[in-house]
Amino acid sequence: MLVLLPPSETKRSGGGSASLDVDALALPGLRRERHLVLDALASLSADPAAAARALGLGVTQHHEVARNAIVRSAPTMAAIDRYTGVLYDALDAASLDASARRWLGSNVLIHTAPLGPVGALDRIPAYRLGAGVSLPGSPSLRRVWADAVTEALAALPSRFVLDMRSEAYVALGPVPASSPSVYVRVVSAGPEGTVRSLNHFNKHAKGALVRALAQSRPRIGSVRAFARWADSVGVTVRNGSSGELELFA
Repeated sequence: MLVLLPPSETKRSGGGSASLDVDALALPGLRRERHLVLDALASLSADPAAAARALGLGVTQHHEVARNAIVRSAPTMAAIDRYTGVLYDALDAASLDASARRWLGSNVLIHTAPLGPVGALDRIPAYRLGAGVSLPGSPSLRRVWADAVTEALAALPSRFVLDMRSEAYVALGPVPASSPSVYVRVVSAGPEGTVRSLNHFNKHAKGALVRALAQSRPRIGSVRAFARWADSVGVTVRNGSSGELELFA
């Protein structure tokens, strides 16, 4: 199976001495788009005030511009360790054993704004760029990424795709129609059988689910097989709207 995750706005600083190697990232067919966005980000960073405005940064966040200015030469670490926040804290990849981390590396892509989807163990720098940001003088991120990402995913060997991205990142690269897939929406049971979507617990539930997958490493090739596995580990899911699966938190 292939799990698609969103990134997080918050990230760890630092990393190893190796800088970003675009050619070593998953989905190498996205090389041109990656360089295009990285170049636009570096160009914007030459004007810190304009960069802060474009990125929507507050006065206490202007250090994020400096991160972007050195994004090509900055230290890197595995993407799954770079991100912090509710989802990644629940996943807690650093505490997983080597087998579980290898599973993440083989089965998880994290969809970034500057680099497109990258492998969980791909080494990336810290940066600041969200899906909804417009880079002055450049095409919109949706225009850069959407078709290219869909084509790159379509070129992979066929696997069942569990799409756990936010809708903003789905727009930057829909799963190809040819791929067996389901979109996961986290919900909570309400009175009289009603359900409601969640925000904070949405992220926590997704992180906990990916952690459970990495620990058990099941072979899943369909929605039905995923539902059977979920039931076996005490996770409640049910069919939602067309193409969606409801995950109860």
